[in-house]
Amino acid sequence: MELKLDTGVTYAVALSGGGAKGGYEVGVWRALEEAGIKYDAVSGTSVGALNGAFMTMRDLDTAESVWRNIRYSDVMDVDDENMGKLFDKNVRGIDIGGMFKKAYATVRDGGFDITPLRNMLHKYIDTKRIKSSDVEFFIVTYSISDRRELPIAVKSLPDDDICDMLLASAYFPAFKNEPLTGGRRFTDGGLTDVLPITPLIQHGRRNIIAVRLRDGLGHEKRIRPTDAVKITYIEPKRKLGNTLNFSSEQARFNMELGYYDAKRVLYGLGGDYYYYERTINEQQALDELISIVRAAYPKQPEDLSLRRIHEVCIPRIAHEAGAEGDYCDVLMRWAELEAQRQGIPEFRIMKDTELVELVKAGLNGDSSKTLAKAVRR
Repeated sequence: MELKLDTGVTYAVALSGGGAKGGYEVGVWRALEEAGIKYDAVSGTSVGALNGAFMTMRDLDTAESVWRNIRYSDVMDVDDENMGKLFDKNVRGIDIGGMFKKAYATVRDGGFDITPLRNMLHKYIDTKRIKSSDVEFFIVTYSISDRRELPIAVKSLPDDDICDMLLASAYFPAFKNEPLTGGRRFTDGGLTDVLPITPLIQHGRRNIIAVRLRDGLGHEKRIRPTDAVKITYIEPKRKLGNTLNFSSEQARFNMELGYYDAKRVLYGLGGDYYYYERTINEQQALDELISIVRAAYPKQPEDLSLRRIHEVCIPRIAHEAGAEGDYCDVLMRWAELEAQRQGIPEFRIMKDTELVELVKAGLNGDSSKTLAKAVRR
């Protein structure tokens, strides 16, 4: 595979807020490290600030361990079993409504106590390593006391204030808000800048990798593209779970997804759900589609005319698969849809031809609705 980013360039990394979705960013980090991508600056908001601290310390192993083993009670003063039931859609026979009422009452009465998160920060964040790091580190929070956004150069803070300001950036609205440094109150930096690219640009960074966590709370500032600033975005195409779903199972999935999504961007891989190298040209894709349609035809394959294949069958396949591009797009979107139906594992990198062959091998009389619709008269 050919790397699309230049390993001769030193990048800056912007990390989005997103609460429990933050394991995704650590998976991205692993892929960057394996690809030999260098960075000398990090900015983060909320959970991005916490992950940014690990990146500044260059301590990937600890970051992975924290997310791989995280529990709800590591972040909030809650019962892990009850919180797990709250977010587990497969659990039956529990009073979900009652649990939501209790959670709502907790928020109404001041929010979840996050003393465990404060303790975890003091356990894992080495302020001296941050201060002596070769990585510049910026975070964003919002000062309720001053009614303004605060972008902060972390190395300018006294050692004793660093963990407090990391916590200030991560003060999710559902958390109990307590005064921090200087008696001031803060709230989640995502309120004004959930993906803090601006601090990096303001400090002269021109090659930026931005990790965006989708479907979360917060405001993302619009960045005007210029010739001088190049931004590479890495973001999920799939759901990362609830912002407060701090289960190790969800975190491990998010880490895996972040790792492979980063690979997709780094190496120009195709796929929405799967990850494949593009090797097929349009003529080969068309030939493959014709072969697949004829193989699925309920009568004699020779009775199926090319005109019907081109004008009826392939357009139906394209419509069912949501394909709007060329024949390569039609073939691979169909292959991804069918691969999901067959339960083919997604976390691996393969060639497009390999994915198509796996799908074809798993086809049976009832497995492909798209083909059935495409060939029926």
